[in-house]
Amino acid sequence: MLSRIFRAAAAQMGPTQLTDSRAHTLGRMIGLLEAAAARGASLVVFPELAFTTFFPRWLLEGEALDHFYERAMPNAEVQPLFDRARTLGIGFYAGYAEMTAEGKRFNCSILVDTKGEIIGRYRKVHLPGSVEPRAGARYQQLEKRYFDYGDLGFPTFRASSQWRDAVVGMMICNDRRWPESWRVLGMQGVELVCVGYNSAAYDPNGGSTEDASLRTFHSRLVAQANAYMNATWAIAVAKAGDEDGSGLIGGSCIIDPNGVIVAEATTLADEVIVADIDLDLCRQGKDKMFNFAAHRRPEHYAVITERAGAIEPPLIDAATP
Repeated sequence: MLSRIFRAAAAQMGPTQLTDSRAHTLGRMIGLLEAAAARGASLVVFPELAFTTFFPRWLLEGEALDHFYERAMPNAEVQPLFDRARTLGIGFYAGYAEMTAEGKRFNCSILVDTKGEIIGRYRKVHLPGSVEPRAGARYQQLEKRYFDYGDLGFPTFRASSQWRDAVVGMMICNDRRWPESWRVLGMQGVELVCVGYNSAAYDPNGGSTEDASLRTFHSRLVAQANAYMNATWAIAVAKAGDEDGSGLIGGSCIIDPNGVIVAEATTLADEVIVADIDLDLCRQGKDKMFNFAAHRRPEHYAVITERAGAIEPPLIDAATP
């Protein structure tokens, strides 16, 4: 039997400041790409909004906002990343802000093969935050203002033999917190989920009940639990550190289909971690505990798609005998 093992890397990025040039950021990404290739990786996963700062923390308008979006991918500014990847024979996942020809805006990610060709595109479905800014907040979370909801669903993509014919899916940041994202990919036989994130090291919706430690725990928790429950590998990658005065968590990791972290970042800076991805490890879960065809009962799951919000049962009147 042919081996289904290949080496993949998570390329955590430290902060990208509002004043950083595109050339500077791209140079960092190419350096991470080269480091991953030097360690034998044929796939590297970059974070959400990898080419820019996390601009939804600011209230922006006009060109101050529009210049963060990519009108084409690749384009002249990012072409050097594609060229270097092709030369090294390494593919990548990267997140960015997309503006379509029709003027729609998406929080987007792409999957690029080892020949430099885009083989998959995903647009973020679960947008956090608000449309209107929160009064008195130092930092905003305005993804609902700056992005349209993703319109591609949760597709999977069949990779080539370079990645051992893996079934690959993508998510972006908040998507990883929603089990529906994972299960839709799982129902398509996903074997590797790539997810980039820019997650605040504080409660981005206000309040003081969440800190960097708790949010990092939650970030790992959702990736580990859902990787296990869908018998898939997962590579979760942060943009981390103090970005424009706002903290972002790290915790980038590579997780096996048993939900075990096999490689993990230790800093809040640019850092590459690698692991050998044995796709055959997915079979234990897919053929046994999470054999969906044998054990799922979709006739009882209708409420999941019938409504968005929870509806509680009515209170029992304490005065009723």
